[in-house]
Amino acid sequence: MALSDHDRDAPLVFDRRTGRLDGATIAERCAALAIKAGARLTEPFQHRGFSLGCRILSTALTAREAVVHLNDDALFAFPFGDAYWSVLLDRRYVYEAELAQFLSSVAEVDYTFVDCGANYGLWSVLASSRPYGKHRAIAIEASSSNAARLRRNADINGGRFTVRHQAISSIAGGRAWLSGRKHEAFSIADQTSRDHREEVELVSLDSLIDDGTIPAEGRFVVKLDVEGVEIEALKGGRRLLETDTVTICEEHGSDRTHGLTRFVLAEAGCREFVLDPRTGRFEEVHEVAMMDRIKTNHAVGYNVFVTKSPFWIERLRLAGAR
Repeated sequence: MALSDHDRDAPLVFDRRTGRLDGATIAERCAALAIKAGARLTEPFQHRGFSLGCRILSTALTAREAVVHLNDDALFAFPFGDAYWSVLLDRRYVYEAELAQFLSSVAEVDYTFVDCGANYGLWSVLASSRPYGKHRAIAIEASSSNAARLRRNADINGGRFTVRHQAISSIAGGRAWLSGRKHEAFSIADQTSRDHREEVELVSLDSLIDDGTIPAEGRFVVKLDVEGVEIEALKGGRRLLETDTVTICEEHGSDRTHGLTRFVLAEAGCREFVLDPRTGRFEEVHEVAMMDRIKTNHAVGYNVFVTKSPFWIERLRLAGAR
């Protein structure tokens, strides 16, 4: 069945709650089934090979947008067949389960969500949705093409979160080169790279207080997914860390020195927690060596929760309680 111009412009709509797919051709329904099967087959291997399958499949598909109902108050749009986000077509899949567990557990808390390295904005969409507490959210993304997708997701959710096209670093006001080949892995970490994509303005976490984006006092949940610049970002947020803030940072599985954890534990007053798969609870990291047991896969990232706040320390301890 050929698509009319109108149908080609309209998105496919997938509801993760029911599994219903609307607006798809027969070929697209077959592709969606193949994507779901690929996600299930590669799940035991942390979805290794899934992105390659999606890229191959996408060559046979007409460019379309997919809009996924994440919950009853959250829509998330991305190109159908996208090698990173198409795994959401598997209803069983939970993206960053430790964030979902924590944010669900603090839905009733009054906090502002700061989404650094937001990509297309899935966590800004969720944190600002009813089931997660309808929190104020600010999404910051270094890539202009990703920022356009991010604004699209803000728009289809009623413009309920703010979008800023900037890169998080230790300083504000300068500029850096963004490089990378995959939209989920663009980074400013390597300024010597020959794969420069665009120049981007730098902003620090503390500068968000200085420019009035966030208040000097309050409760904050900061997500740092900034592809190798996590330590620099924390250095630029020392004032923010002194408030009621919990920062969720990625410890890269390939870093067997656990550099982020070493930095955090050396900072006066900083506490670090990680979801322990053995207990299902957020356990405090007292020694760097604990990460040897947690980081079992070199190819994926592990979220750690960094805070000086007694309030957030208590909430982390309660988040996995049964």
